[in-house]
Amino acid sequence: MSDPTPHHPTPHHPTPHHPTPHRPAPHDPTPHDPTPHELTFSRYQDVTAALADPALVPPPATPGRYGTVAWLRATVARFSAGEPHARRRALVLADLERLDPARLRVLAAGGFEPDVRLRVVRTLARALGLADPEAVARDVRVVGRAYFEPAPDDPAADAAVARLLPAMGDDDPETAANRIGLLVQACDATATLVEHARRSGGPAAALRDDPPLRTMRRFAARATEVGGVAVPAGAHVLLDLDAAREPDREPLAFGAPPRLCPGRSHALAIAEGILYGSSDPADTSRPPAEDHLGQVELATLIPEMIDHVLALADTWTAWDGRPIVNADGRTYTPHKALRRVTDHLIDHWAELEARLAGEPPAADHWHASEVTTPADLVPFTAADLDEARSRLTRLGRIWAQRVAALPERQLDDSPGKGWSFRQIVCHLAGAGAYYVDSVGPIERQREATR
Repeated sequence: MSDPTPHHPTPHHPTPHHPTPHRPAPHDPTPHDPTPHELTFSRYQDVTAALADPALVPPPATPGRYGTVAWLRATVARFSAGEPHARRRALVLADLERLDPARLRVLAAGGFEPDVRLRVVRTLARALGLADPEAVARDVRVVGRAYFEPAPDDPAADAAVARLLPAMGDDDPETAANRIGLLVQACDATATLVEHARRSGGPAAALRDDPPLRTMRRFAARATEVGGVAVPAGAHVLLDLDAAREPDREPLAFGAPPRLCPGRSHALAIAEGILYGSSDPADTSRPPAEDHLGQVELATLIPEMIDHVLALADTWTAWDGRPIVNADGRTYTPHKALRRVTDHLIDHWAELEARLAGEPPAADHWHASEVTTPADLVPFTAADLDEARSRLTRLGRIWAQRVAALPERQLDDSPGKGWSFRQIVCHLAGAGAYYVDSVGPIERQREATR
């Protein structure tokens, strides 16, 4: 969960064996006028050495009035060094240690907002137990546009910081600031990881071939040396992570020791939840292997999910008419859960058939889980259960037959743009379970609330 850097994808290329004076480029996060003491390092060994050098620190933030973006930058671990960095990093680590990546993946699988940034922040805010995750996500998105500016001047972002501070659930300003910093740094960076993973074949492939972070900056707090090159005190250093990529070395998108981003596993879990749903997908960063589900097993995933749906729905005739709010803060009812399962199966079925026919899929205009309709609130009767059983059993059979009939190679090498057909099936199975598990077995829920 590092600072995002807008960029245009570039191929990997050999890098010079010496630093060069920096010239601001479109992908630099904080372009500014070049000086004689600006250096760029682009070899893997030089970049990792610079990241490990205590003399090279993040460009220091200029303090500002309490509750502004400038104050936030001056108070978070991201722009700190020395003892303040160690103290603030410990606050971030304490927050991350109470976040289970497996749960983050499940939380991220819920909802289908087109703005992935909101989904990323909402997931973290819910996992952290913040009171209004939706409002937090909206404010964090606003703060993010000014957070990496050396001299932020954005009244709307300042106002968002002021709203976020009391929403962080801690009266200590430094703790609250670093919690905001955690959310802001995850916002664009993780959303960019998702975007790149969709076109690269998964998060692992994106980190290797199309990383979400292209550059990092450092400031020489005192004179030092990197790769045999003198770096004078006060010099600005650009670390070109994109040029430094090496096929057999650990990707540098999450930095390197001793300031390795501690949120790597959390960011990957959220990205996987958004990309694949709560169930484990095929790893599309490599060709299908022996540990992947075979075609027969894959064809049974959706019917098995529907069996689970109907087993829970069998208890819903006892529903008392009160909407149920799940762990993500989303509202469901028996009718709404079944509506989402059915619409989701139809939506991706239409996508699959269109792609096989060489046509673009129809635009998605579902209201999805964002809306609870009057029809969602009516009593759930035995007749409704019979209708759901007939409808979903037939849809499950259609999906099983379609998957079984596909040439196996098409499951991973699927025509058209979007997820592979294997990923779609896994996503449907996980998302369907999510909807109905949000309602759960009605008898058990009632007993638990007595």
